[in-house]
Amino acid sequence: MKRQPSPIAKVVSLAAVSTLALSACTPGSNIESSQETSAGGAEVTTDIASLGEITLSVWDQEVRGGQNKQITRLNAAFEEKYPNVTIDRNSQSFDDLGTTLRLALSGKDAPDVVQANNGRSDMGAFVKANQIISLEPYAEAYGWKDRYPESILQYSTYSADGKTFGEGNLYGLPQVGEVVGIFYSKSKLDKLGLEPPKTWAEFEDALATAKKAGEVPINLGNLEQWPALHVFGPVQGAHVPVDVITTLALGNEGVSWTTPENRQAAKQLGRWAAKGYLGKAPNGTAYNDAWNQFASGEGVFLVAGSWLAAGLDSEMGSNVGFMAPPPVEAGDPPVTTGGTGLPFAITSGSDHPDAAAAYIDFITSDEAMQVLADTGNVPVLDTASYAPESGVLKDVFEVYGEVTTEGSILPYLDYATPTMAETLGAGLQGLIAGRLTAKEFLQKAQADYEEFINSGS
Repeated sequence: MKRQPSPIAKVVSLAAVSTLALSACTPGSNIESSQETSAGGAEVTTDIASLGEITLSVWDQEVRGGQNKQITRLNAAFEEKYPNVTIDRNSQSFDDLGTTLRLALSGKDAPDVVQANNGRSDMGAFVKANQIISLEPYAEAYGWKDRYPESILQYSTYSADGKTFGEGNLYGLPQVGEVVGIFYSKSKLDKLGLEPPKTWAEFEDALATAKKAGEVPINLGNLEQWPALHVFGPVQGAHVPVDVITTLALGNEGVSWTTPENRQAAKQLGRWAAKGYLGKAPNGTAYNDAWNQFASGEGVFLVAGSWLAAGLDSEMGSNVGFMAPPPVEAGDPPVTTGGTGLPFAITSGSDHPDAAAAYIDFITSDEAMQVLADTGNVPVLDTASYAPESGVLKDVFEVYGEVTTEGSILPYLDYATPTMAETLGAGLQGLIAGRLTAKEFLQKAQADYEEFINSGS
């Protein structure tokens, strides 16, 4: 699960982006441009200039601020490197892409490159239907498995029949990383006489201290149900072995939700709710309201994803910090929920798979990682190397780098089955409200898991 960081070009200024494609360190520069490579039994070429005039259709969901900036710049640089290739970009929101992509992949005019949600209901279904291709030959040709840690590649890996998630062939490659951690108010910790906790026990003590002082220990807005998954994930990581959580989250057989360790984790979250550690009405508070309340000075901790860092940085400045959930024993490697942004895949209907693979290699290169960082995104590779000099984004970059290289990043629990998001969302609301016991919550999760496993889907 661990990897050694690959060598990287340390600095690529924004001014140099336009010359990125012409530099000596362009993506794939370790491969001779004229080389025809036999990888995994399939003939592929990395000599994209030899393919003639091509229009490459790319569908993405990089629509927000920095997301759109990075992909726009990289697309321009790719076209400069390969003047024979024109990128026809179709950018849609996450929800819209999820809807239109299903129709497009089953039609005659499928795009060449698509961003596909990692989960079973999307990428798994596309693999099962043979609508996207295995990237194994290109992974060998471009050395992707040397650059990417297995802990990241597992999120885009399926068996050829789409039944097993996390093992088999590679079907996509992501650009950005995500990690769930703990945002904290530095001024509130100072007021309480506390330091950022170094162990799980210290974290629990800090919650008790905050509550006793009349503070909101953890801001949680769980009206939409899914936010509690991001709180339960780190709690589960403190009690349950990493391999068990990974198997459960990927929906693979051989483990169980109803173990003593899972019971311990569910009981802890239930106790936190009963003691008021999650705020007065977490199930009645919207997600955006909760983090904005934290940004406005209410609460000591916010257990949430790295995607909130930019907003919190804007509102709180140097007063906000970010850390991985502390380990049970001081000094142990960090364990937390996280993963990647939507990976880029090649459709089975693509007329230009070699050019599509070159494009994916280009937008995930070391130089591309610098562009991502410069535009406020979290690079999925060698993340800590691109960290800003200060601020909460520096914390986020370093935490993601540490978790993916030294610790364990756990899959999102709703990946497990097509219905697990609803099962866990409703179950956690019940657990937090005291309507469900830890045992009852886990039984519901186990029933969903077993039904999926036994269905042979």
